[in-house]
Amino acid sequence: MDYQELEKYFRSLDRSFFVDGDMKKYAYLDEPLPIGYGQTISQPSLVLEMTRILATEKDSKVLEIGTGSGFQTAILAKMSAKVYTVERIEELMEKAKKRLETLGFSNIYYKIGDGSKGWPEYAPYDRIMVTAAAGVLPDELVDQLEVDGRMVIPIGPPDLQELKLITKTGDGDIHIENMGMVRFVELKGQYGWIE
Repeated sequence: MDYQELEKYFRSLDRSFFVDGDMKKYAYLDEPLPIGYGQTISQPSLVLEMTRILATEKDSKVLEIGTGSGFQTAILAKMSAKVYTVERIEELMEKAKKRLETLGFSNIYYKIGDGSKGWPEYAPYDRIMVTAAAGVLPDELVDQLEVDGRMVIPIGPPDLQELKLITKTGDGDIHIENMGMVRFVELKGQYGWIE
């Protein structure tokens, strides 16, 4: 991954473009902001760090779970060949799609549905980015990860999660590395938090 290119594009993206109304004036802050429907746009420094950890390549096929505002999607689409993004809230997906099309992206594929199940039709993926917290590691997403692929996913209870880097070896072994503590909204569906 070209980290300088990532940094340059990241700095060029106007975060206020990805939030609505009153929130625009807070877009310069390095903190999460509400985007409606109980969802948030992550703090910019965390978006950048997660993208660095994911380490996409120019030819990467990426699965993104949680389109949200489309901010992370734009960065992934700029740094890889194709992005397959899944969002469960139709209104958020429609807004994000409009924004991303305005920015000229044509390498993004959109699906409304349960992101915890991934998008099996186009698997395997070189990279998987999950932007919501799971209670446990979703088997379906691990299954859809290419050999030598990388997945970044927050896992843990509601208040605080560990950001995990998941890699898969040729013999099917899964390696899990803890990359720090984070706080995300819930990955709804089968792998959400067990109340």
